[in-house]
Amino acid sequence: MTVRELQDNIIRLKKETNTAILAHSYQAREIVEIADYTGDSYKLSVDATKTDAENILFCGVHFMAETAKMLSPEKRVFLANKDAGCPMAEQMSREMIAEIKASDPDRTVVAYINTTASLKTVCDVCVTSSSALKIVKALESDKILFIPDCNLGGWVKKQIPEKDIKMLNGGCPVHAEVTVDEVHKAKAEHPQALFLVHPECVPDVTALADYVGSTSGIMDFAKTSDAKEFIIGTEISITEHLQYECPDKKFYPLTKNLICQNMKLTTLPDVYNSLMGMNNGTANEIIMSDELITSARKCIDEMIRLGG
Repeated sequence: MTVRELQDNIIRLKKETNTAILAHSYQAREIVEIADYTGDSYKLSVDATKTDAENILFCGVHFMAETAKMLSPEKRVFLANKDAGCPMAEQMSREMIAEIKASDPDRTVVAYINTTASLKTVCDVCVTSSSALKIVKALESDKILFIPDCNLGGWVKKQIPEKDIKMLNGGCPVHAEVTVDEVHKAKAEHPQALFLVHPECVPDVTALADYVGSTSGIMDFAKTSDAKEFIIGTEISITEHLQYECPDKKFYPLTKNLICQNMKLTTLPDVYNSLMGMNNGTANEIIMSDELITSARKCIDEMIRLGG
């Protein structure tokens, strides 16, 4: 079966099964093309609440599908590839943060949305990379524990120095490995290009950027900018998507090493097989207890309240 034939079958099956396909921006182009919604993890979870579809098929990683289930508990939510996890989301346990919280009860726990449902149950508010600044500024507390990404937390702390923001040693292993030397090399090769970077990168790297922001923010900046060349300092697939959407501009990956292996696990056949298996029990459905959903969702509801 060709890619086009497989895509046509997926389009037919999602109508037959009343399924909406949600694809994270880091997914391959052939998956993005057949998705009903694309974007970052939080946008997709909100999109899941807006669709009338009975079923949600998430092309991303596990914590994203969990978040979609929490926000749409009445729907069946499936993850296209059961092995697609997130090293950052799984770095810190519920027990670890509960212990820190007990020893420092005055500190508000701010969790990046890239965390498991279990960990979210002991957090006070969630943030995304695009809403972190707004939400931390809006918090009544001046004492913050920001988890798990110390690079995103440090970026927030630098811009809100009046708050006491404590961080732990965690983060995205892919973004954190980007080096200053790689930035200088890319800038030397493309001297006319603006450098756009994700705040999960280390401070020395973000300090060299023309723009620092979320995946969606990077894409929006590149699309609307008058500039014609850009170095993209986030997952390499964003460079490809921008080339399709802005063929009159040039996009260069900061480094060929900016690849999320977990995102790349999901394939077009995974999507097809998930749709085929929804009604016979072979698709990977996200099952969460009502108690877990209620407890973990509190920090997400707080994010929605403060982030507007």
